[in-house]
Amino acid sequence: MHFIPETLDNYVVAHSEDEPKLLQQLTRETYQKILQPRMLSGHYQGRVLSIISKLANPKNILEIGTYTGYSALCLAEGIQTSGELHTIDINEELVNFQRMYFDKSAYGNQIIQHLGNALEIIPKLDKTFDLIFIDADKENYPNYFKVIIDKLKPGGIILSDNVLWSGKVLEDLKPDDMDTKALIEYNKLLKDDPRIETVILPIRDGLTISRKRNS
Repeated sequence: MHFIPETLDNYVVAHSEDEPKLLQQLTRETYQKILQPRMLSGHYQGRVLSIISKLANPKNILEIGTYTGYSALCLAEGIQTSGELHTIDINEELVNFQRMYFDKSAYGNQIIQHLGNALEIIPKLDKTFDLIFIDADKENYPNYFKVIIDKLKPGGIILSDNVLWSGKVLEDLKPDDMDTKALIEYNKLLKDDPRIETVILPIRDGLTISRKRNS
């Protein structure tokens, strides 16, 4: 989804940081071999994730929704040398594909994969996080927020993808559209929760940046 004319969007991408070669390779192979390749963060959003992570310089990162590992590798670019990135996905078939690319990168030994239901896995993680990225099933976004907020350090950042959902958040809600309903609830939750401050960036399908207040 483009919020600005496509020609201007192309200009933005052309004058932003280049996509690393490993991620170009990952993109090609995802499109060749994996179902629903449009789920990739992609070049431009990946560079946005990378630069936010570099600015935050997190020690520990949590990602909910790994897919083929593109966004994890972007986020890992800003991680401290002693840090860890924990990424959770429910699709067993993608685990080896993810690991292959993680190990080709400079961050392979810092990226820890978790397979299963994030709502069950997160409470068992004995860690707090500086940066959390949510890009999984939309219906559970409000539930993910509830389990991560106490694991986010003061001053820490939550990045939430697809929060504009191709503009469906503005349309009349269909009774069976649970994803859109959950995203509308989630966006309101982020706006109203006094523990965080939030802005929505109208890039790609909408990316929210939320910062946990220090007190």
